[in-house]
Amino acid sequence: MASTLTDLGVEVPVLAAPMAGGPTTPELVIAAAGGGGLGFLAGGYKTTEALGEQIARVRSAGVGFGVNLFAPRPVPVDPEAFRVFARAIAPEARAYGLDAAEDGIVEDDDRWRAKIDLLLSSPIPVVSFTFGIPEPAVVAAFRAAGTLVVQTVTSPVEASAAAEAGVDVLAVQASAAGGHSGTWTPQRTPPFVPLPDLLKAVRKEVSVPLVAAGGIATPDEVSEALAAGAVAVMVGTVLLRADEAGTSAPYRTAIADPARKGTVVTRAFTGRPARALRNAFTDRYSGLAPDGYPALHHLTSPIRRAAAAANDPERINLWAGTGYRHATAEPVRQILHRLASRG
Repeated sequence: MASTLTDLGVEVPVLAAPMAGGPTTPELVIAAAGGGGLGFLAGGYKTTEALGEQIARVRSAGVGFGVNLFAPRPVPVDPEAFRVFARAIAPEARAYGLDAAEDGIVEDDDRWRAKIDLLLSSPIPVVSFTFGIPEPAVVAAFRAAGTLVVQTVTSPVEASAAAEAGVDVLAVQASAAGGHSGTWTPQRTPPFVPLPDLLKAVRKEVSVPLVAAGGIATPDEVSEALAAGAVAVMVGTVLLRADEAGTSAPYRTAIADPARKGTVVTRAFTGRPARALRNAFTDRYSGLAPDGYPALHHLTSPIRRAAAAANDPERINLWAGTGYRHATAEPVRQILHRLASRG
């Protein structure tokens, strides 16, 4: 892994995580590489065309980079539970002239096959998968194309299965991470396990290189992860306020707001467990939301888009890990170098 990272131009063991929905931009990925790290474009929720355009932008900079995809791991929602939840959140929708109660169930695979074809037609340096592991033929195809394959895992059991599938690197994600848990069993909320402990447990089961993720926000936490067996770390939340991030204005403000009262793991926005800053939406609906990804994601997306446009942080998914108070407004390069200062 060390030589592979070097081949990609990586000089510091701090990588920029993919953050779907806007925060990760081509400029952030390019800046991460310019700072001696490596960035990942977030392929989730994008059209294939939009992803292709972002890849072209990063390629034009001549830097190493990765692309992250959501592997299909749907949890079909119970239709009646969906309708009950849609009626419950209807007042939030009506605040923006929307009608969630009339929305139907949408289940899709986030254009999985088209995105795989895109990445194989013009191979990229690194691909990573979250939510589940692809079929063996997909892993084999990327490796044959010369693409490094990284798989997100959240437990020793997942790590063992991924190693057996032949992936090159494991991104070991602790539950302190912001945004969606990469768990392969989203019906169960992953238990809180400190990242160093999770790394040590995974290392007992597998020999492939490990990249640590989840709640890393300080140089000391980087050092702890490396000492626990990781060859590098991956950070996301601490980059949300970075100059190159595409984080919306209300999201940026909320991350910096000292009055925010911590994070919560919720299914309220997407039907999958995800860690976010507490706000009115999580407080009202976390206990009501059923399992059901991507159906709940599609149900709440119009509300979240309207809220972001209206500068309303109480109805948007403020994804954030436990180290969110360390997010700073400065260039990505400075953030990565500071984090690596003791690594």
